[in-house]
Amino acid sequence: MRRYDAGDAIFHQGDDAGGVSVLLAGRVKVTSTTAAGRDVILAFRGPGDIVGEIGAISGGARSSAVRALEPVQTLAVGAAEFRGFLDSHAPAAMNLVLMLIERLQTADEARVEFAGHDVVGRLARRLLELGERFGEPCEDGIAVTLALSQEELAAWTASSREAVAKAMRLLRELGWVDTQRRRVVIRDVEALRGYAA
Repeated sequence: MRRYDAGDAIFHQGDDAGGVSVLLAGRVKVTSTTAAGRDVILAFRGPGDIVGEIGAISGGARSSAVRALEPVQTLAVGAAEFRGFLDSHAPAAMNLVLMLIERLQTADEARVEFAGHDVVGRLARRLLELGERFGEPCEDGIAVTLALSQEELAAWTASSREAVAKAMRLLRELGWVDTQRRRVVIRDVEALRGYAA
């Protein structure tokens, strides 16, 4: 069992492969740094998710970094133990394959999305994803309490912070979202879906 405070690194990009971490509590962001030094957010993970599985299986260097967004508790499993478990538990190995397929499909969808949507559309899709994964029903809609800065939203939508601020302002003016400090309330899911389609 391991514990991390908000901002702590769980894995660093380029580190030698090690084991996996099963997230028991708290949420993390998965990032990769471009050759130009810009951080790109690949995903957010929460309780029940596994991180570090590709490096643990392949033995290659870590392709991304994982950092705690809030206090996080994990179960750390060594690479050899993880591979041994998969070898002796076929259903678990198949579930891992299905999880990796889902992540690959999500990555493919993101590439198509970046080519076919403007910043508002990309932001709308990311907000919908946050609502589905981390949202909680509230009086005005769906509250997303994952504390993300505009810089992080920009890194997740392949946009500048200024473009994300402008897009968020438009979504507020349309009445589709409401923002407070590090909190977004999705007020009109169908409108966001329609724009992001």
